[in-house]
Amino acid sequence: MVTLLWSVKGGSGTTVVASTMALQSSRPSLIVDLDGDAPAVLGLAEPDRPGVADWLHAHGEAGQLVDLVVDVDDGTALLPRGSRSLEIAQIGRDRWRQLIEWAREWEQRHDGHVVIDGGTGDLPSGLAAEVETRWLVTRACYLGLRRAQASAVRPTAVVLVAEAGRTLHERDVRRSIGVPIVAVVDVDPAMARSVDSGLLVSPAPRGVRRALRRACQPERAAA
Repeated sequence: MVTLLWSVKGGSGTTVVASTMALQSSRPSLIVDLDGDAPAVLGLAEPDRPGVADWLHAHGEAGQLVDLVVDVDDGTALLPRGSRSLEIAQIGRDRWRQLIEWAREWEQRHDGHVVIDGGTGDLPSGLAAEVETRWLVTRACYLGLRRAQASAVRPTAVVLVAEAGRTLHERDVRRSIGVPIVAVVDVDPAMARSVDSGLLVSPAPRGVRRALRRACQPERAAA
C-alpha cells in the first residue's frame, strides 16, 4: 500500500515518522520525499541530481523516476525531492496519478511498501485524491487539531506523536479528527539525538519500532 503522511502544523515529526516507518518495515521500502528534509534526517549527502519535484514539473515518462532513486540501506531507498525552488502545490492531478501509479508498480515489483512524506501544511488536492491511505501525523495539540478539522483533505487515520504532560489524550484526538489512530509514537530523546546526528538509520527505540512496524501491516492499517 502507498502510504501518504503529512502534518498540518510544523514540529509534528512527519519526516522522522515517515523515514522510521520505512526503515523499520519488514519489506523493501521506498521513501518519496516531497518535503526535502529526508536526506538530512537519514544522514545522506544532498543529492546532486534532479528529484521528484523536478520530474513533476517536467514532461518525462514515469520510468525515468527509477534513475532518481538513491539507496539508504539494503532494504530502503529514497526518491528525494530535488529542487526546493519548484512549487508542487499546483501540479495537476494527471501528473500526480502518474507518480502514484509508478509507486504502486514499484511496490508490486519489489513486494514492498512506498511511504510518501507530504510535509507540512495543505496537501496538493491532486495528490490526496490519488492516495487512499492518508495518515495525519500530529501531536495532541489544540492548535494542530483545529487546523486538521479545517483542512480540505481528510485523513484516513492518525499517527499520534505522544508527549508527557499534554492536556489532550488519544480519545480527544480520535473524537476531534473522527478517524482511528493507527500508531502512537512516544517522544523519545534518543530519537532526537539520532536525528541531530544524522543517524536515524541506526535502530530506533524498541517502542517506536513496534508501533510503526504494526502500522505498516495492511491488516492493521485497514482496521
